[in-house]
Amino acid sequence: MKALTSTNFYFKNQTNFYRGKVRDVYFIGNEHLVIVACDRISAFDHVLPKSIPNKGQVLTEIANQFLDSTSHIIPNWKISNPDPQVTIGKRCDAIPIEFVVRNYLTGHAWRVYKEGGRELCGNTLPDGLKENDQLPTPIITPATKASSGHDEDTSYNEILSKKIISKKQLDLLYEKSLELFQFGSNYAASKNLILVDTKYEFGLYHGEPTLIDEIHTPDSSRFFYADTYKQLQSEGKQQRQLSKEFVREWLMNHGFQGLEGQIVPDMDDEFVESISGRYQELYEVMLGKSLTKRSYDQILENIEQNILLGISHL
Repeated sequence: MKALTSTNFYFKNQTNFYRGKVRDVYFIGNEHLVIVACDRISAFDHVLPKSIPNKGQVLTEIANQFLDSTSHIIPNWKISNPDPQVTIGKRCDAIPIEFVVRNYLTGHAWRVYKEGGRELCGNTLPDGLKENDQLPTPIITPATKASSGHDEDTSYNEILSKKIISKKQLDLLYEKSLELFQFGSNYAASKNLILVDTKYEFGLYHGEPTLIDEIHTPDSSRFFYADTYKQLQSEGKQQRQLSKEFVREWLMNHGFQGLEGQIVPDMDDEFVESISGRYQELYEVMLGKSLTKRSYDQILENIEQNILLGISHL
């Protein structure tokens, strides 16, 4: 199966290059970034051995739609989208915090809760909840961004005590995270989906708080189907969901949680194809249109030419 695993371009005025878990980032001068969303997939902070066809395109097109539709809430980094897997934008000074908004007890929050934890990042969780129950109100469970290894849970007070950002900036980003989450929730509801939880990342652009990275994609968010949520929950069954959680569950079932000494299990083509199908399904449900899959023929040449055209308009 064809997929874009990595790129290795060099552009005029390029000052740096960074390869993340999924994205290849090209720094152009001091003001701009070119981000290529490759088809790599990560879980438990590890890049998995096989790439997922069409994944980068799905992430890019969903994120770009939501960057455009939420710019009235907070400015964001996007300038243009010259290729199905490329975004060109403003280079911001990243704030090393993930603002994770949760409205349901699932994923990491559930794993903490079922072990007896009732405090999560400064939030008190009530007793008597089941997996995937809705929380009394959306909560923010921030995590510090690690340059390597696992991100770590933190809290509002810890962020202030470490003086990562000012109280005024932190309060603004808490407020904007909840506004973005409400927007995403309303949009998801119109598509028979529930936005369960998601993460937002911010930076400073000439001192102005700015939304960066992706938004409301299956890599950064978790969605349940709304029409079957209550019945499945009452029957104690797993929710139908569109997210990367099923990949994590598959890995855990095969003995991998990213812990020291564990080996990533082999992903056969059938499983890779099923992941690709899940990403396509979310795209089509979320955006209400079919995914026009890009061609992988001469993909590197096509991406490079599209980037050059985009850069020329800066």
